[in-house]
Amino acid sequence: MDFPSALRERRARRRLSQLDLALRAGTTQRYLSFVESGRSVPGRNMVVRLAESLELPLRERNELLLAAGYAPAYPESPLDDPVLAPVRTAIDHILRGHLPYPALVVDRGGDLIAANTAFDLITEGAAAELVGPGTNVYRLALHPDGLAPRIHNLAEWARHILARLGHLEELRAELAGYVPALEPSAGALGFAVPLRLRSSYGELRLMTTVTTFATAVDVTLAELKLEAFLPADPATAEALSAAARSSSAGQAPGNM
Repeated sequence: MDFPSALRERRARRRLSQLDLALRAGTTQRYLSFVESGRSVPGRNMVVRLAESLELPLRERNELLLAAGYAPAYPESPLDDPVLAPVRTAIDHILRGHLPYPALVVDRGGDLIAANTAFDLITEGAAAELVGPGTNVYRLALHPDGLAPRIHNLAEWARHILARLGHLEELRAELAGYVPALEPSAGALGFAVPLRLRSSYGELRLMTTVTTFATAVDVTLAELKLEAFLPADPATAEALSAAARSSSAGQAPGNM
């Protein structure tokens, strides 16, 4: 995609007028119109300002720079790069600190990077090929050989998962085939859709939170997501605590 088309597409996706974007980027609507028509070629700093003003993910900012003929501004380091060692240490600390509740870290595609020992209760009974570092947690959640048979509210939970996969079209199409029809809810859902999961410690009712590294300037780091499960009722909190007490002492979070 050429730069003018790439810029127009991203501006339209965010429902910004040329004037809105120009004001955010500290330029004029007339100049932005010339850029989008190809009559003016922006400098590298202007491309960076436009990308920042559009609040694009770092990967897309690099793509916009490449479309304009400039080198990417943001590095994409392998997670095992020494420069990211403090990040790996921080992730390990966060996963341990969330015990006895499950927590995991995934990359942009939903592939598992690491998880704490409490996540074993979530994955119990799932096929071995769907579990472990490098496997896809979205596929684990909805595959018939994964968590799906144990999820009481599968239709509602599946749509929560699918809504997060807009950038993964092939995976979304695959997983949508596993999702049952959604029946109208008999009452109010409350403030969040819980995951209702059958386990060896009884039914778990779990809420999830997602955390990202908001100030990251490395593409890999910016795309990591920490997903933490929290008990939605006292019975679930007690079940998770009981599972932790029964687990082997000294087990570390999954390999990174």
